[in-house]
Amino acid sequence: MLVCSGGRYESQANAQIRESIMDGWAECFGDENVVAVHISGAAASIAALQPTIVFAIGSYLPESTYFGEVCREARKIGATTVFWATEDPYEQDANYRITDDFDVIFSCDRWGHNFYQRDRVFHLPLAASRKLHYAPIDAEMEKSIDVLFCGVAFTSRKDIVRNLMPTLRNLNVKIIGPGWGEFGIGFSDARIEKAQLIELYRRSKLVLNLGRSLHFENKRFMIAPSTPGPRTFEAAAAGAFQIFHEDTYELRRYFSAEEIPTFSNKIDFDALVARYIDDIPLCIEMARRAQARTMEEHTYGHRIRAAIEVLKREGFMQD
Repeated sequence: MLVCSGGRYESQANAQIRESIMDGWAECFGDENVVAVHISGAAASIAALQPTIVFAIGSYLPESTYFGEVCREARKIGATTVFWATEDPYEQDANYRITDDFDVIFSCDRWGHNFYQRDRVFHLPLAASRKLHYAPIDAEMEKSIDVLFCGVAFTSRKDIVRNLMPTLRNLNVKIIGPGWGEFGIGFSDARIEKAQLIELYRRSKLVLNLGRSLHFENKRFMIAPSTPGPRTFEAAAAGAFQIFHEDTYELRRYFSAEEIPTFSNKIDFDALVARYIDDIPLCIEMARRAQARTMEEHTYGHRIRAAIEVLKREGFMQD
């Protein structure tokens, strides 16, 4: 198994997802059977290592990331080629860059996977890493933060937060990420590391889960994102109690209302705050349920096993 990714302009978030996916492969096949290489050296690595499967992951948008050469080398040795698009549907107009090269494509977005004009395209959501994201829940930890959010201040997120401000002003909030500083007390433009984020989860009563709206190349069909992003699974694995702002109902494919409750307007949000903010044991119980569900169903090991089943069903792997 050879995993390749790492375009020239790869984001830090993509790099972390790549590391998480590698953990999933290693969980299924052992570290010794999985090799990760940068896309720039992938063709040479295929010739030298003779892998059975070449698995590319990440973004297909940067033109500097050229997958055709990788697939040609893989075909020469009879290797199966797979691409897992982890940025759908935000780059969907550029999927022509991979549609003709790979044997099988997986898309992280359920609705977006319908917009590839080819066969053998399957939905495979992102997930959490047992090694990178899991943290035991400490019921004794003081929860000094009422509401936490960490992420870039995309326009859609700002609109949601502005709508909630009458309630948020009366709470101890910590909302962190580029673009939030202008909102005042409790808001910060800082970027934080994963270890810091897990510590903030542990000290927070409620963790806001807000989708993103930054579309790089999604003008042709203007595809609305449907599948929850990786942060949903990562935060659950870390023991956060999340309240999820929903545009679609797809969250319920992964978590129940007793694991992650949802809101779509200020009235719903206020009801969640009234129910949970002063009941720490209930917050912890909800977090435990979501964490258990994640570890039982939504790790990258689960996703890789699901991908392997597809490859077997499509005739690319033997039992």
